[in-house]
Amino acid sequence: MVEYDYKNDEIANIANNMIIYAVSKRASDIHFDPCEEGLKVRLRIDGVLQDHTIVPIQYQKNLTTRLKLISNMNITESRLPQDGAIKDTINGIDLDMRVSALNTNLGEKIVIRILDYSKSTEGLESLGFTPKNLIKIKKMVEVPNGIILITGATGTGKSTTVYTMLQHLNNEETNIITVEDPIEMNIEGINQVQVNPEIGLTFGRVLRSILRQDPNVILIGEIRDSETAQIAVRASITGHLVFSTVHTNNSLSTIERLLDMNVERYLLSSALTGIVSQKLARRLCPNCRKKRPTTTYEKAVFKEILGLDVFEIEDVNGHCDNCRNGYYGRIAIQEVLLINDEVRNAINDKDLPREKLKELVYTNNVTTLLQDGLEKVLEGITTFEEIYKNVAIDNELDSKYDNLDYDTELNNINQTNQEIPKQTLNNKEVQTVDLI
Repeated sequence: MVEYDYKNDEIANIANNMIIYAVSKRASDIHFDPCEEGLKVRLRIDGVLQDHTIVPIQYQKNLTTRLKLISNMNITESRLPQDGAIKDTINGIDLDMRVSALNTNLGEKIVIRILDYSKSTEGLESLGFTPKNLIKIKKMVEVPNGIILITGATGTGKSTTVYTMLQHLNNEETNIITVEDPIEMNIEGINQVQVNPEIGLTFGRVLRSILRQDPNVILIGEIRDSETAQIAVRASITGHLVFSTVHTNNSLSTIERLLDMNVERYLLSSALTGIVSQKLARRLCPNCRKKRPTTTYEKAVFKEILGLDVFEIEDVNGHCDNCRNGYYGRIAIQEVLLINDEVRNAINDKDLPREKLKELVYTNNVTTLLQDGLEKVLEGITTFEEIYKNVAIDNELDSKYDNLDYDTELNNINQTNQEIPKQTLNNKEVQTVDLI
């Protein structure tokens, strides 16, 4: 816990120092949670919240007011939720943040989202795609028209991925227009529109106007309703390349969600170019990780999903000065579906059973989220525990081994030194290779 000198330092300096500290620790969010003692400040680092400090109750109101003031919020309004933004330079650091205020029974809770889209300028290769998936992504973004969907839960890096794709296409020959709520990153050379439902400037209304602006590429911040979905799909079959995001978990659920939004099957099958589903997992610290034997359950999962006999994997080894609990940063786990004619025909067939559609989607040279995650475990990028926590494992496989005491076995492995046997691939003995 960090202590601040509230008696001798100005509250403005303390607020600035908290933000600068969070940025220096690579935090994605700062939480100011009201509690009986005052404000508990927590930082979300690599997807995990950790305590930072406690603001005494006598300074709670002053700090909350300061944060709302620099976020351009109404400091006299504390009953209704408010949204704001901070774009400033503090101690020489350029900051771009989104701020949300919400009244609770103990006072106002403030959350600051620290936006960092530096990766979006580093190219598609920086996003963690496997070579096979990267080839599919490059094919997607080079098509002249169609709709490309980036899917995943909140905070899984969808915006970073879609902005990187736009940067890839951003040149003087291409007219790119976006409609967003909110605009999360200002990109030179791209026309960006902020929706404002209070004055009737909705996604649907802006989209209809955009189509008269001679666009080559359109970004719709998020498909939230049937009207937006239908306009987006129709725009993509009239000569435009459309990007958007959807809150779904994988390729199959994305197709089903669009059909539930009353998008006509014949239009969706014609328009859909590709789906990129992703989640984020913590990266192993390269400085202090260690190898360990796999558990019985882990062996079974690797064998069932990848067809490999895996006897050792990388895991956390406490922590070092470079990391927290053995992790440093995060990596995207991705599923990339490039639509082919067989899948198009399946989408257009209303009588096709869901299981048959699932079979066609996942036999279409698709690496599932689980497969991609396990491959990154074998490469030493992340841990099995991270993949197990973030990616759903087939219920049938999970229940098959539910009698195994995974935690106990893992604990025993960590406490004993075991000889690691050689790995086998297709019943052939191969040497165990050092993981990167």
